[in-house]
Amino acid sequence: MGTVRAEAASGALATPALLGVLSLTTGLGAAGWAAGLAVGWAATALMAVGRARRGQPILPPDRVTLTRALLSAGAAGLVVDSAGGPPAVPALVVLASVALLLDAVDGRVARRTGTVTPFGARYDGEADAFLILVLSVAVARDHGSWVLAIGAARYVLLVAGWAVPWLAAPLPYRFWGKVVAAVQGIVLTVAVSGVLPPLAATVALAVALLLLAESFAHSVVWLYRAGAGPRTRRAVRAAGALAATAVVWTALVLPPRLDQLTPAAFARIPLEGLALVAIGLLLPSRPRRVVAAAAGTVLALLVVVKLLDAGFTAQWGRRFNPVFDWGALRAAVGVLRDSIGTASTVVALVVAGLGLALLAVLVVGSTLRLSSATARNARRSVRGLAAVGLVWAVCAALSLQLAPAGPVASASTAGLALVHGRDVRTALEDQQRFEEATRSPDPLAALPETEPLSALRGKDVLLVFVESYGQVALEDPDLSPGVTAVLRDGDTQLARAGQETRSALLDSPIVGGGSWMAHATLQSGLWIDNQSRYDQLLASDRLTLSGAFGQAGWRTVGVNPANDRPWPEGASFYGLDQLYGRFDLGYQGPAFSWSPMPDQYVLDAFQRRELGPDHGPLMAEIDLTTSHQPWTPLPRMVPREELGDGSVFDPMPAEGLQAEEAWRDPDTVRRLYGESVAYSLEALISWVVDLDDDDLVLVLLGDHQPLPLVAGPDATRHVPISVVTSDADVLDRVDAWNWQDGLLPSRSAPVWPMDEFRDRFIEAFTPASGAQALRQPR
Repeated sequence: MGTVRAEAASGALATPALLGVLSLTTGLGAAGWAAGLAVGWAATALMAVGRARRGQPILPPDRVTLTRALLSAGAAGLVVDSAGGPPAVPALVVLASVALLLDAVDGRVARRTGTVTPFGARYDGEADAFLILVLSVAVARDHGSWVLAIGAARYVLLVAGWAVPWLAAPLPYRFWGKVVAAVQGIVLTVAVSGVLPPLAATVALAVALLLLAESFAHSVVWLYRAGAGPRTRRAVRAAGALAATAVVWTALVLPPRLDQLTPAAFARIPLEGLALVAIGLLLPSRPRRVVAAAAGTVLALLVVVKLLDAGFTAQWGRRFNPVFDWGALRAAVGVLRDSIGTASTVVALVVAGLGLALLAVLVVGSTLRLSSATARNARRSVRGLAAVGLVWAVCAALSLQLAPAGPVASASTAGLALVHGRDVRTALEDQQRFEEATRSPDPLAALPETEPLSALRGKDVLLVFVESYGQVALEDPDLSPGVTAVLRDGDTQLARAGQETRSALLDSPIVGGGSWMAHATLQSGLWIDNQSRYDQLLASDRLTLSGAFGQAGWRTVGVNPANDRPWPEGASFYGLDQLYGRFDLGYQGPAFSWSPMPDQYVLDAFQRRELGPDHGPLMAEIDLTTSHQPWTPLPRMVPREELGDGSVFDPMPAEGLQAEEAWRDPDTVRRLYGESVAYSLEALISWVVDLDDDDLVLVLLGDHQPLPLVAGPDATRHVPISVVTSDADVLDRVDAWNWQDGLLPSRSAPVWPMDEFRDRFIEAFTPASGAQALRQPR
């Protein structure tokens, strides 16, 4: 006992010594001292009392474990002392890292010295749990309160054991449990260190929480099987049946659109669920399990389809098509990689895959559990089925509907399966028709090389896409004032510079994203509304607008500042002589979220490279990306003489909202969208005015409306388009289109399908003999 007291005294003195070092290095305050002393002395006392009650000395592995506990006390002091601000990260990381390394030592010491004891194992586990709690509190400040679930899990089980005795029984040693505990500590330490990007850290924390949930579930199941009584088992079976019913019910009535996701959407009765229960009651045991497993698998797949539908509807304004939208998913992964980096994208995809796997297991397991529960209680199940079926029939007869997701008497999941089945058939037919269209002779390809576009001889023709510039930017009162003010001021500036403008609207094939499909539609004269069509188009020899200019003698250029990899299709399909991507414009400044550089810089860099005093006629497609989602942070306009290599923009990203902060509030997202479009238009208009080029013909247009969160679920697909020039002959030819004056088309402006622009534009600027070919039957 004297030895125990002596070592306890040593531990009690070690705590203030450690805190003193922390005070000298990090400035530990009174709150940190109080918390550190309380934890350190409590840990020492628990060790001493625990060994004394058992008549044992403090053993060699105990010293290692107690050291870990004292390091955790120091970490607790740092976290408490940092209330209202970030903790002293370097010191916290060092303490946690040493404690985690020692976690691999005490068990090995115990086994080598033959001093493995139940008390030592329990104390070791509690030391792990406390360090995880401290780290989760520190990490939760940056990643959200949900991280506290990692640290609180052990203590929730402890409190539950006070009310349910069998939960307090000792658990056998399980190596996987030790691994999971180590993973929690490592992930939390890495997260608090800040070495990972925020999204990657959040994803890693989510994976750690999933592993912890699995480990605790395994422990609870073992405790239940080992110690639960008959009454508890009956209650657990009933709760399991209810939970399985809730999962299956939710899966069946889950709406496939986010705007339909309301509590009332789940107040519906799924006919498919009633049929599943009825079939299970009629079948013998083995066939029932087979049918339930098959039904659960199909239902899990349909839930995934619903999730994809919700994502596609939110981003692209249409449901997912299982034939041609896999390419869109690949493209979305590419956009995600450009936004958050390759490593974070890989982690996000792994987590998404794990989540889908867990979802499938949950749905299939719940379907099996529901089927077995109803068969085990057949008499009650028949009565319940009859009652709910009667309610379903009455609601169907009355056409009762409480939510936009559908009527109370629901058969929405079966309907969803039928709709997607029809989509598959239609998509396969569409692929065949489109392939025939790309193989059919292109009327423009037959035009003599000397005739196309001859009315534009000597002109610089610029086709400038402003990302996400849709009709909503002109008409929504919450976000359009800034945009329309820039356009009205632009009309005044352009008029002073001798430029005139004609505007209309185009009907884009897409909403929310997939800009390349809109660009391809306008350039090729074919309707490209999915990735499959786009891939088929690029494999064809269809004449593009830029290709027609190239054949007629123009130098053709493509400027896409977001492109950071080889793009051979620019030359082989679009007929471009020169491509400028992310690394070809000399930019040395910061990226602005997805957009690698500000539009003002892109236009200036293009001018310096291509619009020198002696340049020949030029046709260029320029893609302006500042207005690309997520629309934050945004650059500011700077004097042109200060642009340089773009370093002038260095401080600007830190001045704006980061995407993860802005996207918590839809109103903020909408405001930032309007500001981004206003910036892009201001940059372009001021550049045109400063350029003062009498030979300029500018076609300014949007590629698609923003996502439905901004544009609204029922918005049109219209985008503004304007032609700006000072040439009277060009204006005469454009006037035949009956477009409106100015940069701001009204709702009554002409609306062309985007795939008609290529032919109409070339016809307008091609002599009548050549243009006649365009009017031939196709």
